[in-house]
Amino acid sequence: MSPTLVLHRGRIITCDDRGDVASAVAIRGRHIAAVGRDDDMLALAGPETRVVDLGGKAVLPGLTDGHAHMDREGLRRHLPSLAGARTRDDVLDIIADEAAKAPPGTWIVTQPIGQPPEYPEPDDALANGPYPTRHDLDRVSPDHPVYIRPIWGYWRNRAPLVSVANSRALALAGVTPATVSPSPDVDIERDDAGRPTGRFVERTLVPIVEHTLMRAAPGFTAEQRASGLRHAMAEYNRYGTTAVFEGHGVAGEVIDAYETVRGQGASTVRSTLVLSPYWGPRGGGQALELLREWRTWLARRGRGDDMLRVQGLYAEIDKDPLNNMLRAGNHPCTGWAGFQAGAALDAGALAPLLAEAARAGIRVAGIWPDLLPLFEQAHRQHPIDDQRWVLGHQPVVDADTLARIRDLGLVLTTHTNRHIYKDGDLWMQRRGAAGQDDIVPLRRLRDAGVAVAFGSDNLPVSLFGPIWHAVARRSRGGASVAPGQALGRQEALDVATRGGAYLTLDEDVRGSIEPGKLADLAVLNADPLTCAEDDIPTLHSLLTVVDGHIVAPTP
Repeated sequence: MSPTLVLHRGRIITCDDRGDVASAVAIRGRHIAAVGRDDDMLALAGPETRVVDLGGKAVLPGLTDGHAHMDREGLRRHLPSLAGARTRDDVLDIIADEAAKAPPGTWIVTQPIGQPPEYPEPDDALANGPYPTRHDLDRVSPDHPVYIRPIWGYWRNRAPLVSVANSRALALAGVTPATVSPSPDVDIERDDAGRPTGRFVERTLVPIVEHTLMRAAPGFTAEQRASGLRHAMAEYNRYGTTAVFEGHGVAGEVIDAYETVRGQGASTVRSTLVLSPYWGPRGGGQALELLREWRTWLARRGRGDDMLRVQGLYAEIDKDPLNNMLRAGNHPCTGWAGFQAGAALDAGALAPLLAEAARAGIRVAGIWPDLLPLFEQAHRQHPIDDQRWVLGHQPVVDADTLARIRDLGLVLTTHTNRHIYKDGDLWMQRRGAAGQDDIVPLRRLRDAGVAVAFGSDNLPVSLFGPIWHAVARRSRGGASVAPGQALGRQEALDVATRGGAYLTLDEDVRGSIEPGKLADLAVLNADPLTCAEDDIPTLHSLLTVVDGHIVAPTP
């Protein structure tokens, strides 16, 4: 049978064990049929074969984002944007326009104030910046409850978070002069007479107010989550990402959105989802029974197919019990997070769950280094070194920690957007010359045989930033960040392709361009092996193929 698609006259960077580069690839249905020379691949083509002349462009296997938070990318588009607002009047003009379009009495809930994706602002933004009060909002929207949502704090990595409600919204939420803050980390700003100004200030990176004081404001609906996810997949495809691993875990409402999109036949990113559990009151004693019930669909490869799979369990030691309880009180709504605040447990309750997960073959993923002793404790009871448990987001890995990660057989997912690019200068100051090689030590990890995958954390969506961080090791300010830990370009591409496939237990079926593997690939605007080093983070896909289907425009 003839191929359905042939790409020729290109540079096919296969990322196979030999590091082969070919000029053409043939795809039949969902799989790679052949890889080789132009003439040989064109000879396979039939009258129904689509043939694409690459004109010398580079082709990569589809990239896997090992810590994506992909669902967040599409959520913002469902809320009116304040991104262009630079002053308070700008904000009020946008709210006034929204009020003119909305039927009286309906909620107006907007995106946060600021410029995405990081929402930077000066330290005096609350006093002298664009944040209105309830009275300002009342003037432009007297007939609608208005709520300006806070940012997700990790977009900026700095508190405070600020949200604003007008008088109608405060009344519907039951916020009065007598209302007491639910947390020491939340301020209800008041005027001289003690009346709420409508502004809430949170000294935390994970919102509390929207789950407590302002939970009356509408959250994201099931349809918004599903349509947002379709949009997000298209954005990830634009940068050659064809698979994600959600290692921070996702809550039930997000799993439902993925299943809706899969049921619609609209999935264009292969998705492996770790469950973010809602233990609720069961965390005190019934969680073990619940986990045993879940093992039938969480263990090993979990449930699903090669486009959508739910497997494994997210784990976290609860270091913020009051605030997490408050956030979890809005269950099943999770807001920007997409994961359960109620997933965190105290170490005493978590330890037997991890031991049971190890016994049942349920992969566990986490992002905090304080999990390592509990992972080791579980390993002593039931070995996990062949289960590929996951540890993500580690900014510093010293020699002892590296050895522990290696001995447990963990897969490490990195967050270089933060720990090399944004905070690299800070980490260099903290670690000093003697300790700098512990900062995201990719070279040491690779040399030690530790499996590594890159994650974007949705900050921003492209994995070509992390690929560049691994190669260039430079901060946003231009300084070198542990340059001895740099990877070569082909090595970095291997992490983004084969490393990601290993993370999702798919290394036998994808991650390289080889006959028999799933046809996931991206045609790029420039060659990542030969372009100028500083052009690597600007790379994007001109044509993306997932499961043998073109899901992004042709070059």
